[in-house]
Amino acid sequence: MHLFAGTSHPALAKSLAKEMNIELGRIDLKSFSCGERYVKFLETIRGKDIYIVQTATQNTDEDLMQLFLMCQAAKLSFAETVHVIIPNFPYARQDRVAEPREPISSKLVAHLLEESGADHVITLDLHSSQIQGFFSIPVDALSAHAIFAEYFRNKKLTNPVVVSPDAGGAKRAKVFADMIDADLAIIHKSRPQHQKAEVMELVGDVAGHPCIIFDDMIDTGGTPIAAKKELDAHGAADEVYVAATHGIFSGNAVEKLGTAGFKEVVVTDSVPTEDKSFDSLKVLTIAPMLAEVIEHIEKGESVTQVYDK
Repeated sequence: MHLFAGTSHPALAKSLAKEMNIELGRIDLKSFSCGERYVKFLETIRGKDIYIVQTATQNTDEDLMQLFLMCQAAKLSFAETVHVIIPNFPYARQDRVAEPREPISSKLVAHLLEESGADHVITLDLHSSQIQGFFSIPVDALSAHAIFAEYFRNKKLTNPVVVSPDAGGAKRAKVFADMIDADLAIIHKSRPQHQKAEVMELVGDVAGHPCIIFDDMIDTGGTPIAAKKELDAHGAADEVYVAATHGIFSGNAVEKLGTAGFKEVVVTDSVPTEDKSFDSLKVLTIAPMLAEVIEHIEKGESVTQVYDK
């Protein structure tokens, strides 16, 4: 098998290659002066299983176009199978028609990936599990729960409470709470407009407890900050953590989160954060998990046991 990387997250690709004890494949990726993308594999991949690492950053459309071209170039070069590793799946929040005349953008991305030549998709903590149903090719939807669970178990917090910042994430938070033997609280939230969160009420006992706000992503930071204010109002302990798989940190999220009073903001490296550092930020790597998943795929073994611990 061969491992190739797009330009979205070179640090993750290098970490993954190191974990697998292989070299990244050689590929020419550039843009013409008009903005069009160019892709060319610089080594033969005929009859090979290839893996392409490309996540969604704040340059989502450019990341996607490059990925589509890489997939098609691989197919036209007679690659046996094309496995796409896309930890942060783009347009995942647009998974249904929420209001009249809207697209189902994540479904379109799924179809475009298939049309471009992808045979298999590996992704991490989808915003909505129903996105798997948009594909007619195999999808391994991994979870970072075990990575977070190991990290917080080592902290040995006293009677922690895992908090879901909205009702839609309650199932995700409950799984994590069970893994670290913690209680669960749920915040019911309304969203008056895109990227604006308004807290309504808290269900659960958080008074005097260290809390972990658990979500799949942090974008502008509005949701965890609003949740922390609600927890503070209900007497939560000073130790309030926020943990989320994808640290997107758009707009002035870094500034807001850095001054919000969180004990720690814990994310994975599914999205590059090298230029978005602040004192309370902790980044956990997903490279060992991805390497183990690829190893199991190549051996024809179960993938579920890698992350469902």
